Amino acid sequence: MRSGILLRFTVSTIVLATAIAAATLNAQRSATAGPHFGPGERMLLDAHNAYNTDEIDRALGTGTPLAIEQDLVWYQGRSVVSHGTDAASAPDFEQYFFAKVKPVMEKALAENRRADWPLITLNLDFKTNEPEHHAFVLALLRKYEAWLTTAERTSTPDVPAPLTVGPMLVLTGSNDQQQVDFHDIVPVGQKLLLFGAIRSAAIPGATAAEKAASYAALPVETVIPVRITNYRRWVNFPWAVVEAGGQGQAGEWTPADNARLNALVKRAHEMNLWSRLYTLNGDDTKPAGGCNFGSAVAAQTRWKAAIDAKVDFLATDQYEQLARAKAAQLTSR
Repeated sequence: MRSGILLRFTVSTIVLATAIAAATLNAQRSATAGPHFGPGERMLLDAHNAYNTDEIDRALGTGTPLAIEQDLVWYQGRSVVSHGTDAASAPDFEQYFFAKVKPVMEKALAENRRADWPLITLNLDFKTNEPEHHAFVLALLRKYEAWLTTAERTSTPDVPAPLTVGPMLVLTGSNDQQQVDFHDIVPVGQKLLLFGAIRSAAIPGATAAEKAASYAALPVETVIPVRITNYRRWVNFPWAVVEAGGQGQAGEWTPADNARLNALVKRAHEMNLWSRLYTLNGDDTKPAGGCNFGSAVAAQTRWKAAIDAKVDFLATDQYEQLARAKAAQLTSR
């Protein structure tokens, strides 16, 4: 009898020890698992123009990982979050963004669960490109360098160096002065703290309307002619690159439109570049134009197509609606 009890006790102890060991191993794996954020590996909501009072909170409320866009203007010796017309009353960039996401970043570093890193992709849309503005922002990023995804500045700028992944990735535009200030003058061996987009293709047309109409007809090899470099690591396109005339001229979503979208994204990923498309809104109460398709259904149809195409960053002002649509679509797969 005692031997039977002892045997059961021994087996139970082994089972318990095995379960504890498995739980410990799983915890270690989740903490050390490598992130999967390369081109085509995940699709993120990109919170477009998040510069009003509650928009950072709204964006974070949809969950991470996600992307957040900040429009920056140089005003009286500081960088402010603004389109430019309200710079005098616009919020300070550091206080508005970095102070708000600080708890998320500190928690991420403490937990060290890297599988979903970067948790936040910060997309900087510089509305003014003064060297002083760039230097100010670069100094600000150095202050928060422990959060950032970085790469070494090398003597071979056409060869992408490996990324050291942090809980935040910072992207910026295609402006050549940005490359000078954020890459070219950085000494070899130091870190690159943010990464630019490839230069935009020349679009045929004498007017903005003509260019918008012709953009969607350009071959994808013309739209995306180059591969990733150490600094330029993504593409950033208005929706007019997919549908002629953009949101205001979009009609029914067609198989040809879907093929165009997929060809563009595939080309970007073949060049090892992240892809971003902007800005897909659907408001039934307003006429089509600008960022608005004029219909919630029209926007949702294109959200679904973009998710299926594996666009990396999909920009919208309708954060919650896109987050719900994405979750439902991915769950149904």
